[in-house]
Amino acid sequence: MPTPARHPRGGLFFEDFAVGDLIRHRLTRTVTQMDNMLFSNMTLNPQPLHIDAHFCATETEWGRPLMNSLFTLGLMIGISVNDTTVGTTIANLGMTDVTFPAPLFEGDTIRAETEVLSTRASKSRPDAGLVEFRHRAFKQDGTLVAECRRTAFMRRRGPEIVSV
Repeated sequence: MPTPARHPRGGLFFEDFAVGDLIRHRLTRTVTQMDNMLFSNMTLNPQPLHIDAHFCATETEWGRPLMNSLFTLGLMIGISVNDTTVGTTIANLGMTDVTFPAPLFEGDTIRAETEVLSTRASKSRPDAGLVEFRHRAFKQDGTLVAECRRTAFMRRRGPEIVSV
């Protein structure tokens, strides 16, 4: 039986996702102080917990800056895109149950995995469906550092996409 063709950019279509699928993403990323500074500055977040090493060393239990949690969330989901949704996501409909159970620091390397929690054909658009994912990110020692549920509005395979 032929394998369904991916989108020309590499993403999977709605029909390619099955409840229970677990995708361990190939990409990993070591986070840096520059990532933290740039993201915090781009988002106008002056929180010294992310950008002030002296403050963190003298006034926090961590002793050093924490990676900005929204950067961590974005990176976790971004790592998943090449293996799952590049070119096939119509829109993200929401993210819920976002947690950061352990800190992430400069120099940590994260990996991510995605589980398919549910799928449902769109009631209003025959060319689309909804896929609910659980994304999880771990640092190099296996500690869970981020998790969320995300609902994506996904393209269905059209007649122009053929099997190979």
